[in-house]
Amino acid sequence: MSFKVAFIGAGSIGFTRGLLRDLLTVPEFNNIEIAFCDINQHNLDMVTELCQRDIRENGLNIQIQPTTDRREALKDAKYVLCTIRVGGLGAFATDVDIPLKYGVDQCVGDTLCAGGIMYGQRGIAEMLEICKDIREQSAPDVLLLNYSNPMAMLTWACNKYGGVRTIGLCHGVQHGHQQIAEVYGLQKSEVDIICAGINHQTWYIQASHKGKDLTGGLLEAFEKHPEYSRTEKVRIDMLRRFGYYSTESNGHLSEYVPWYRKRPEEINDWIDMGSWINGETGGYLRVCTEGRNWFETDFPNWMKDDPMQYLPEKRGEEHGSYIIESLETGRVYRGHFNTVNNGVISNLPDDAIIEAPGYVDRNGISMPHIGDLPLGPAAVCNVSISVQRLAVEAAVHGDDKLLRQAFMMDPLVGAVCNPKEIWQMVDEMLVAQAKWLPQYSDAIKAAEVRLATGDLIPTRAYEGAARLKVKTVEEMQQDREAANKNAGESDKGKDREKVKQ
Repeated sequence: MSFKVAFIGAGSIGFTRGLLRDLLTVPEFNNIEIAFCDINQHNLDMVTELCQRDIRENGLNIQIQPTTDRREALKDAKYVLCTIRVGGLGAFATDVDIPLKYGVDQCVGDTLCAGGIMYGQRGIAEMLEICKDIREQSAPDVLLLNYSNPMAMLTWACNKYGGVRTIGLCHGVQHGHQQIAEVYGLQKSEVDIICAGINHQTWYIQASHKGKDLTGGLLEAFEKHPEYSRTEKVRIDMLRRFGYYSTESNGHLSEYVPWYRKRPEEINDWIDMGSWINGETGGYLRVCTEGRNWFETDFPNWMKDDPMQYLPEKRGEEHGSYIIESLETGRVYRGHFNTVNNGVISNLPDDAIIEAPGYVDRNGISMPHIGDLPLGPAAVCNVSISVQRLAVEAAVHGDDKLLRQAFMMDPLVGAVCNPKEIWQMVDEMLVAQAKWLPQYSDAIKAAEVRLATGDLIPTRAYEGAARLKVKTVEEMQQDREAANKNAGESDKGKDREKVKQ
C-alpha cells in the first residue's frame, strides 16, 4: 500500500514519535509516505532525526519529508494527524496565570474553563487555515484526525466551518476502563464497556464482566480501593452523586464543574499531590514545560538510546493508527471517537461533538445509536456544550461578546467570578494573547484602552492552592528515566506514580 500521512505539529515529540511507531507497526504500511510539518525548525529537525533513526533501525526504507511549509506537507495527503499547540507554552502560561489573578484555579486549562476557552480561540483560528490548505492541497477523500485540544471545540469548528471531515481522538476512555477493571480485580480485556458523552466528560454507562453488570457496585469498589479512594476523590464524588463514573482524571474533571475548585481553602480536600493529574494547580503546564526543557537539553542522549521497536506488542493505544489500518485493510477496529452527534446520543444536541463508541472497517467509520444518556450526566454535558458552542462561534466570527458569554456560562468561572471580573479577565487574556488572535484585532484595541485608562478591579498575585515549581534540568537529571518518560509520552498522565515533589 502507498498513501501519504501528514503530521501537522510534528515538533510535538510526545505524540509524533509514538504515533509514527504505531502506524509503521502495520505490516502493509512499509511503503507509505510520511511528511512532518512544524513552525519550529529546531523542534522539527530534532524529531525528524530521532524518528528517521527509528525507521532505519527497524529496517524500513521510508524517508520522512520534513518541512515548515504546511501546504507542501499536505500535498496529496490522504490522512492528516494534527497535534498543534497554538502559542506554545508561552500562551499556555497565560491561560493558567491570568485566571489565577481572579481566583480561577485550574489544573490543566486546555478543554473548558478560562484556559480551555482561550486555547480554543487560538486553535480554531489556525485550524480553519489548516482546513483551507487541506481542501486545496490534500487528496479528495482526506481524513483529518485531530489530537489537539480543546478537542470538542476544534473538531466542531473543522466540521462546521472548515469543510474537512474531522474525527477527534483522545486516550481518556482507556484509562477509566483500566481503573474499572482494577477495582474489581480483573484484566481490562475482561471488562466490556460502553462509554458516551463529550470529550473529557464521557461516562461509563455500561460495564460488565461475562454478562454481569458492574456499574451497580462501582462506588463501593472505588471507595475501598487503597489508591483511587485517595487520588480520585472528585471522580468518586461525581459517581456518588450522578451514578456513573467519568472518563476524566481527577484534576481535569475538577475544573469542568462548579463544585470542587471554587473555594481555595477546600481545593486540597479534593486533590492529591502525588501526581500532577490528580489536581495540582497548573500541573499540566509544569510537566509540559519540564518535558520541553528536558528534550531540548538531553536530545543528544536520546539519539544514543535504543530506538523504538515497531512490534505489535510495543504498539500504543492511541486510536489514530488503528483507524487508518481499518480503513485501508478492512480489519475491524472498535474505539471511542469524537464526531458530530447527529442523533447518536439522543438527548445531546445534534450539532455538538460527542464522544462515543465507533467501528471502523474498509467501509468507513460507523457510530452506532446510543440513545439517551442518563439525565444527570446529560445535564453535566449540556452545560459544557453550551460553553463550547459559544466559544466556537466567538472564535470563528471574532465576536468578543460571545467570548465573554462563554466565560460567564463556564461552570467554574461563573462560580468564582462576578460579571465585572469576567469582563476584565477576558480583556487581559485578549491583550496577552493578541499575536495569536487575528480575528479579535478590534476587540483587542478596545481592551487595551480599557486596561490602560479604566477603573480596574483589584486582582492579586496568586499562585493557586496547590502549585509546585518547575523542576530544573539538574533536578530532572536525578531520574533520567522519569524525565524521558514525561518528555516522550503523548499521554503525560499515563503513569500516575505517587512520587512526592
